[in-house]
Amino acid sequence: MMAGSEDQTKSEWIDRIRSEGAIPFLDPNKCSNGWASPPGDAFVVRGPEYFTTKVKIPAGDYLLKPLGFDWITSSTKIGEILKNPNSRVRKVIENEFPNGDRPFVWAFNLQLPTKDNYSAVAYFTNKEPIVEGSLMDRFLKGDDAFRNSRLKLIANIVNGPWIVRKAVGEQAICIIGRALSCKYCVTENIMEVDIDIGSSMVASAIVHLAFGYVTTMTVDLAFLIEGQTESELPEKLLGAFRFSNLDPASARSIEPSSISTTASLQKSLPTRWWNSLGQILHSGSQEDGSTSDSQNSK
Repeated sequence: MMAGSEDQTKSEWIDRIRSEGAIPFLDPNKCSNGWASPPGDAFVVRGPEYFTTKVKIPAGDYLLKPLGFDWITSSTKIGEILKNPNSRVRKVIENEFPNGDRPFVWAFNLQLPTKDNYSAVAYFTNKEPIVEGSLMDRFLKGDDAFRNSRLKLIANIVNGPWIVRKAVGEQAICIIGRALSCKYCVTENIMEVDIDIGSSMVASAIVHLAFGYVTTMTVDLAFLIEGQTESELPEKLLGAFRFSNLDPASARSIEPSSISTTASLQKSLPTRWWNSLGQILHSGSQEDGSTSDSQNSK
């Protein structure tokens, strides 16, 4: 699904999207107040014999190419970014490919449960055409129930305070659609997943805790489609991104009229917020459920 153009042209539009966000694209080892593409082997995934041995392996290369990152804030929750003509990523692509044959873009929009409606949005594009009948193809063509049962998030706290590491675990893994409310925006050349972290009391507790330390943290987040049969193994990462020492003040403010928004129903969290956090800190992790697991628990 990549557009048939010269490599240099491809590189130019990708470089433009990477460079025009509020947060710079930097080296993974030196990305303070920036974002980067971490090594795939920083994550472990189900290996080829996982259902027999439960052995996980380093993930290796991504299926998708890192395209860009947005750190944005608004008076309302931000969603359906790529469907809006004012999207900066969409504008670059439409200008670069005015006659069609456009690259397929994946976007993962993490809608944070904060009063300033921050969104961390990672964009990826395909390296190769999507093979018909492949797990990726089935995910794109499937219904929301299928997607909710398969889309997986892996979170690594590379650097951060002990309390956040304890809450998240060494490597937290969850099936996103089982834990959080997800909205899938799909067109011919777009797959955007708007992930409402505020839809889960537990996830809200962790994010509210972590947000207080965000300027001192380095976090890796990876997305993949879970392999649930032997023929779907080993698992492959769709893509991943790293952010480090992120400054809330560096987020780009977006007016509600400039990007599609959805009304935020997030209220101040009740006292159960801290109870939820306490449960996280004192409980184990499970990959099968809606919370998380640690690579050491398998």
